[in-house]
Amino acid sequence: MSEPAQPAVPTPAPTPGAPSALVASAPSALVASAPSALVAKVRGEPFTELPQDLYIPPDALEVFLDTFEGPLDLLLYLIRRANLDILDIPMARLTEQYMEYVEVMRTKNLELAAEYLVMAAMLMEIKSRMLLPPQTMPGAEDEDPRAELVRRLLEYEKMKLAGQRLDALPQLGRDFFPVEVWIEQTLAQRLPQVNVVDLQEAWRALLVRAKMMQHHRVTREELSVREHMSLILRRLRSGGFAEFAELFEPGRSVPVLIVNFLAVLELVRENLIEVTQSESFAPIYVKLAHAQSE
Repeated sequence: MSEPAQPAVPTPAPTPGAPSALVASAPSALVASAPSALVAKVRGEPFTELPQDLYIPPDALEVFLDTFEGPLDLLLYLIRRANLDILDIPMARLTEQYMEYVEVMRTKNLELAAEYLVMAAMLMEIKSRMLLPPQTMPGAEDEDPRAELVRRLLEYEKMKLAGQRLDALPQLGRDFFPVEVWIEQTLAQRLPQVNVVDLQEAWRALLVRAKMMQHHRVTREELSVREHMSLILRRLRSGGFAEFAELFEPGRSVPVLIVNFLAVLELVRENLIEVTQSESFAPIYVKLAHAQSE
């Protein structure tokens, strides 16, 4: 008959905060078989052994499955999990479950359990007040010892739901990211088109200047549009831009200005000159249609 198998001896779990226990729990055979195994690399330098002064924080290996933001959060969780009426809380059952959680917290983190112990004392006080007989004095009203606790729980639940609704809203950096598109291209400058209104305004300005600078004279002279067209073309022969107002002599009479203006329009119609401006309401410039701009 074969010998009965020996029961496996459970290996004690490593205690958080005790690095020596963690190092001792490593199998010696593994260390002996691979003495040059790489443990870590710090700033390019390899380490094959754990440092003797390695410090592991007490909470480094702890995993929290249920976290609460405070005593009211824990109470609200217990009430909702047991499907209890928050307006009629069974204090004995709630206090018992609450103390179970507090005892677990005290073993892990005493500082964290301090505020929970204050709530535990409050629950015990409410429980003891509920065990007292009701007052028999005439005209006295019995106040429910749970009223203040219920009010705080309802207010906390309202604020918690509001926080959850705010957290459900889309947030920059979590739910969406700003879009930035960089476009590199060379844009050709596009000058605005000169329309009839611009020419009308320029013509009115010329008339105002002409009336202010001329004397009234009654004369008769024969004017030729073709002649003024030739004069304008000779003036623009240099190939550069000329300001629209420079094509007119304000000291001349109004009929001369009219004939000169008609000559400009005729040259534009025959595509002999071009009229342009750098932007809206800017001065108007004229040049030969096939001349290179300076």
